[in-house]
Amino acid sequence: MSKNVRLSNIELLRIVSMSAVILVHLDGAALGLPSPSGSASVSGPDIWKLIVESLTIVGVNCFTLISGYFGIKASVNGLLRLTATCIFYSVGLYTLAAATGIVEWSSATWLESWMVYTHTDLWYVPAYMLLYLVSPFLNAAISSMSDKQLTLWTALFTAANIWCGWVWNASFNPTGYTPVQLIMIYLIGRWLSRRLAGHSPRSAWPPFAFYLLSAGMTFAMSLYMESVKAFAYNAPWVIASSVALFIVFARLKLQSAHVNSLAKGAFAAYLIHKNPLVWGGIIRPAAIHVWQQHSLILYSVFCVGFTSLIYATSTAADAVRQWLFGKLELLSDYKIKI
Repeated sequence: MSKNVRLSNIELLRIVSMSAVILVHLDGAALGLPSPSGSASVSGPDIWKLIVESLTIVGVNCFTLISGYFGIKASVNGLLRLTATCIFYSVGLYTLAAATGIVEWSSATWLESWMVYTHTDLWYVPAYMLLYLVSPFLNAAISSMSDKQLTLWTALFTAANIWCGWVWNASFNPTGYTPVQLIMIYLIGRWLSRRLAGHSPRSAWPPFAFYLLSAGMTFAMSLYMESVKAFAYNAPWVIASSVALFIVFARLKLQSAHVNSLAKGAFAAYLIHKNPLVWGGIIRPAAIHVWQQHSLILYSVFCVGFTSLIYATSTAADAVRQWLFGKLELLSDYKIKI
């Protein structure tokens, strides 16, 4: 298969990963999670929240594993496209909100909306930018390593993140919301790329069972441990369940132009739904309202429906962005030729 052909099984994981990120936000980020007190005093709705969080907390790690699996092909143009995409949604959403009277216009706030790597609530954006910048160095180092060397140093780097960061709260990566976390997951993705390359197709059921087992461990720990630690991206069981779910999709046989097309809107779904104006002004209040006023079943339906709506809206918006960027690139090329 040509390298230019997207693997739909991994593109489907991209969609699932971002959907999991949205569900995590609709769950713990919107509603809050119960304090650890043991299973005896946890209510039914609290159990529901912890189960959902345990199953979906893998979203960010899996999304980054995809970058590691394929390897980032860094370029100045690629960095500019990443930056322009983030600016498009940050500036566009604020401008739209101000133009429609949702927020009061502020020149200072509008200027800050351009500063997507410094004046942002979206921690993943500057963290991924740093991963993008360091990826050529990582790729060069990895290409010079044997399989044994890559396994050793990836394992040591992961162990340091778990022991120093997760266990002892080292400032470089206490809970996984750092560039160091993305570097670790990227390295694991590169390692998986080597381990899975050339292997004959195998059943996806064993890694799926391991994913459920690891998610079960996450749930069990959340009953006795603060949620910030139990659901940390660098918690050992969260890393294990993320890798297991990735392998599940890597073993699937799927090729679909429709899936590939939908996957293009994944990053936009993050940039749109977690934008402070959208998240704080629409999504979180709606989630809290439905949770407080309706049954658990209706809230579950709301979460699935709202996640689908967010993703569909983001996919449509990103199609417009791609069209506009395409026109701008054609205009730029035309001027350069003249």
